Amino acid sequence: MPHATVPLLTRDTGEALLAARQAGHGSWTGSLDLGRSQDNITLADGHWLWRGLPQAYPGKLKDRTIYYHDGEDWAPVSRFDGSLIKLVPTEWGAPTFEIDGIKMLVSARTAPLEDARRKVALVQPRGKQVLDTCGGLGYFAACCLEDGVAGIQSFEKNADVLWLRTLNPWSPDPDAPASGGRLQLAHADVTMAVGALGNASMDAVLHDPPRFGIAGELYSGAFYAQLARVLRPGGRLFHYTGSPNRLTSGRDVPGEVSRRLESAGFKAQLALDGVLAVRR
Repeated sequence: MPHATVPLLTRDTGEALLAARQAGHGSWTGSLDLGRSQDNITLADGHWLWRGLPQAYPGKLKDRTIYYHDGEDWAPVSRFDGSLIKLVPTEWGAPTFEIDGIKMLVSARTAPLEDARRKVALVQPRGKQVLDTCGGLGYFAACCLEDGVAGIQSFEKNADVLWLRTLNPWSPDPDAPASGGRLQLAHADVTMAVGALGNASMDAVLHDPPRFGIAGELYSGAFYAQLARVLRPGGRLFHYTGSPNRLTSGRDVPGEVSRRLESAGFKAQLALDGVLAVRR
């Protein structure tokens, strides 16, 4: 899906724009791409100009919501098809996203991209072929591209998450010149798609699945065996598990993951909020 270049509003930016208009200013300077750049906006009576294009003034905007103009009005960047999937602003610029109110990316104490950068560094992607099993908003892929990856094959099962990516200026665009053809993004279930990948065709794997209760198949020994098959000997895998509380959940998910990976042909150890494993 091609990325759209459109202005994005949050409650803070929308209120700042309206305040400048009400104060009688002829222009306002601020970011309309979630902090990636600054724009100088011309304020007129009935509209404002963004990069020469007229835009309608917004009405009341909600907190924790990102808005785009859908052709009729300012609408939340969200979709509902059985689950509510929503792009959510953060103080760091790069947004997170939620599924039915459950946050999918770390954002409370660190920037989502910085968190992704620390995890990606564990697999040392420079010059390598990398498998990104659950692409999400593409922050693992963005960090791999930033680090000089040779190529990254990314899969995302959820079509609505792929749509969020087209409106998120922090998500890497496979067709952008900066990607250099190195990012291949497929709308597919990785548990099915991994079977088509060649033996030892990957130098590293980044595995950031939804939590176990939602996608248990992505924590299975059978899937780990497929990851071992496509990863060359000595190749690294980082598996995000989160840090569930054993006292309340009754499960040691990182420990279970480590044991299954060991059985599949990896040497595993706990790292950050997941497991780092090396293919034997």
